[in-house]
Amino acid sequence: MNAPHSVDVFLLAQNRLLREALGRLLGKKSGIHVVGSSAFEGEVVDAIRIAQPEILLFDSMSLSLSGPGIIAQIRKELPGVKVVMIGMPADRDIFLRSVRDGAMGYVLENASAPEIMIAIRSVLNNEAVCPPQLCAVLFEQVARQTSSVPSFHIKRQLGLTSRQQQLVQMISRGLTNKEIANQLNLAEQTVRNHVHRMLRKLGASDRLEVADLCRSEGMLT
Repeated sequence: MNAPHSVDVFLLAQNRLLREALGRLLGKKSGIHVVGSSAFEGEVVDAIRIAQPEILLFDSMSLSLSGPGIIAQIRKELPGVKVVMIGMPADRDIFLRSVRDGAMGYVLENASAPEIMIAIRSVLNNEAVCPPQLCAVLFEQVARQTSSVPSFHIKRQLGLTSRQQQLVQMISRGLTNKEIANQLNLAEQTVRNHVHRMLRKLGASDRLEVADLCRSEGMLT
């Protein structure tokens, strides 16, 4: 029987103990080569590019520090890298944002080391990995988008204000209401009100659907 293909893995995790423990564990597994590990910092994208990993393991703490769009940025720099999120919460918004940015694997915080190994091998074989309860979210999202498009076309004539169009751009980048409020120097409740009015105008059920619908109409840059 042929030996499995050796996988080059880069570990991006904020906690040093996690990096060291997981790095040792991965290094002991036949066919897995840890080419680098780091906490999230300013030069980390350069370090990942130099290491040229096939798989990037990306933990939730690093994601929270890096801000929205970092996965898409890394994949733009390294189109061939496959991103597996590890230690993640079962949060639908974070999950959907990660999928949109290009993550192929999403492993929850209670996952075991063998489950991470399975995720690495699965993603390497072009198989997406996600917990069953979050896979259901994907089905619901697609079904909701399909059923919402006619409603969106009907209500599009109402239009969005310039402020609401600005908010759509920021929502599409994954910013929270609080982050948007800070950037625009607005009260968080004001942002909340704008988002609520957009939902009503577009016939959308949540903020993610607002971004999806506007993206489908070419309204996002």
